[in-house]
Amino acid sequence: MSILAKVEAILYLKGEPVSLSDLAELIKCDRGEVEDALIQLMSDYAHRESALEVLEMKKGYYALQLRQTYADLVDTLIQPELGVGALRTLAAIALNDGIAQTDLVDLRGSGAYQQVHELVELGFIHKRKQKDTRSYWLQVTKKFHQYFQVDKLPQQLSLSFPVQGGDEPDQNGSEK
Repeated sequence: MSILAKVEAILYLKGEPVSLSDLAELIKCDRGEVEDALIQLMSDYAHRESALEVLEMKKGYYALQLRQTYADLVDTLIQPELGVGALRTLAAIALNDGIAQTDLVDLRGSGAYQQVHELVELGFIHKRKQKDTRSYWLQVTKKFHQYFQVDKLPQQLSLSFPVQGGDEPDQNGSEK
């Protein structure tokens, strides 16, 4: 089996970006040979009418993925795993770079408890008990970043919502 075929097989089977050095280690060859195979694969996929492409996701990490032009087709074939409410809850957790479950419930309402349970089961978030409090700390997982093809959020936003005893922002966004 050629190095090119092995690289393609690994990228397909992994289903996530793989580093150049990991590819070389798995195939048991030097990085230069893997790099040549990756360049050839990228060229091959670019010049044929394939639904797939090989991309460098971040410096030194490569993935075999569906072309963006086929995203609509995927949406029609695959039922979404999450409802709108769960997606909004997930967005609140992600944009806050983690949040206490009690604060999330204040923000999203009591339905957030069921949505958190669903998101944990699907592997998009994990929750851990906070010290000295009865609440859980919620954060997005690696699966969230892979599924939504988000390496890092463009910016971590701080959502403003009143917390017991806290000041609410006025219409201009500044504290009263």
